Amino acid sequence: MNLIKITPGQSLTDTQKNGLKLVSLLGGGKRDVVLAIDITESVGLNDQGRIRLRQIIEHSLQPGDSVYIVPFAQDVILGEYQSIENPLGTPIYFSGNNPENIDKILAKVPFNYDPKRYGADIQKAELTVYQGIAQINHNRLSYQQIIKPQSVVWVTDAPLFTQPGITSQVWIETPANSPFRIAESPESQERHKWLNTLPLKERSLTIKTQYNQEYKLSVVDIEPTVQEFCTPAPGGQETCLVNPYLIKQLSLPTLILILIFGGFCWSIFKLYRLQKKWQLIVEFEATENPEDQKCRLPNNKRIAIGEYDATCVDSIDCPGTEIRAYLERKGDKLYLVPTNQAPIYYKNEEITSRTVISNSNFRINCPDARKGDYEIIIKVKK
Repeated sequence: MNLIKITPGQSLTDTQKNGLKLVSLLGGGKRDVVLAIDITESVGLNDQGRIRLRQIIEHSLQPGDSVYIVPFAQDVILGEYQSIENPLGTPIYFSGNNPENIDKILAKVPFNYDPKRYGADIQKAELTVYQGIAQINHNRLSYQQIIKPQSVVWVTDAPLFTQPGITSQVWIETPANSPFRIAESPESQERHKWLNTLPLKERSLTIKTQYNQEYKLSVVDIEPTVQEFCTPAPGGQETCLVNPYLIKQLSLPTLILILIFGGFCWSIFKLYRLQKKWQLIVEFEATENPEDQKCRLPNNKRIAIGEYDATCVDSIDCPGTEIRAYLERKGDKLYLVPTNQAPIYYKNEEITSRTVISNSNFRINCPDARKGDYEIIIKVKK
């Protein structure tokens, strides 16, 4: 795929912003972290500055983060592998919080200023960094990869977020021939658009140098975002970038969540059904009463047919002094379990082994040698 240099896009809706946050969560919290460090003499990191940078590297980086080291002065130093694929140079992959990975990043950090570098063009650095991180997420969108939240750590005594057309009164080090001194220049306008387009949140800490000068360590966090471009299409339609990306990224996780939620609801329903006691309405044809007895049958319990049994929750009377069978509940199924001490019939057949009762309204017969048939009608309310 041929990547295109990204420019500021259209505003995203709240739904799209939330969708992009969900997509980034699928990446397991992995981030892009840019260390943008002013290497001019006016900064000259002292012991406190070094300690704080080490703090960020040793304690703030998370496994899976991609770290970009971006020194700057009059120019931004991106290294030989800078391209539209890697607009801020090749990142350092932070695979785990161990000495080897920490030392790999610390070795790339310019803790000392470069005496050959002077005149920090801060607005040029801002444009390069913010356009670069936007390009990184746009590349992921183009390749249908998961986008990431991003953070930029600025170490500089130059002011951030200044208005277009930076003057010497605002920042004296900006080179005289810098296009960023002109408010209407394309570079100034492009930087201004990126500052307004990206969701930037800044936190700053002032640090004093050994010469009692001050610079700031500022962290600018950027929520996971991409640039939206919608274009009219034939047939009164419109083609956009973000919504198709969100649909593709979230369709499978959404389906999985629906299945999980459905399974959870089914499990709750199943558990409720298992915990609910069944009601058995017993009618003895010999008495001609519509409801002679009501029994409650919990799961994994049984009712004796015949004499009383202490192991049962209830009993249904019938001729004889023995227990003819049990009505036993196992989950959603009801069984007739004969004892074979006396005959018992279900569906006009004598039952001699454990049998499933398939109907919620059924009839059993407990015949007596002297009085003949003794039929019982049982209705089950689950």
